[in-house]
Amino acid sequence: MSAALLIDILLWGSVFAVGLIAFRRGSTVFVASLREGAMDFVNIVPRIALGVIGSGYIAAIIPQEVITGWLGPDSGWLGVASAVVAGAATPGGPVIGFSIGTVALKSGGGVPQVVAYVVAWALFAFQRVILWEIPFMPARFVWFRCAVSVPFPFVAAAIAMLIGKP
Repeated sequence: MSAALLIDILLWGSVFAVGLIAFRRGSTVFVASLREGAMDFVNIVPRIALGVIGSGYIAAIIPQEVITGWLGPDSGWLGVASAVVAGAATPGGPVIGFSIGTVALKSGGGVPQVVAYVVAWALFAFQRVILWEIPFMPARFVWFRCAVSVPFPFVAAAIAMLIGKP
């Protein structure tokens, strides 16, 4: 059994389990959850489409030599550090961050470097910290959280280097 099939089974199984829970709570809850789920689906599909198309444009405008030079498998820890800075500077949601990571992999980026990029983006994207976290949480806490998070992209890249599989 492949990993993708196992993930699909787990995801659809969890959807079925949550649907069953909603069904057992009553038809009102079940219908409301179906309606909200359908609206979430309708709202996210255009974002995914734009992210995939946008990542194609990014792949078209960034020369492959730049990606392999800065984020290639031979760039080592300097490439990992560059990926961490790029990940932190990337604006947008997961559709953008993961799509750019996929484009980098397909254009010759190294797995550890792309893993570091995605983890850095997920932990401390600058625009998210400035626009969402600082206004809603104490600034000291946000900066402490970011400082504590700095090693994680490097640890993830080190694990990817140890595994050694693309």
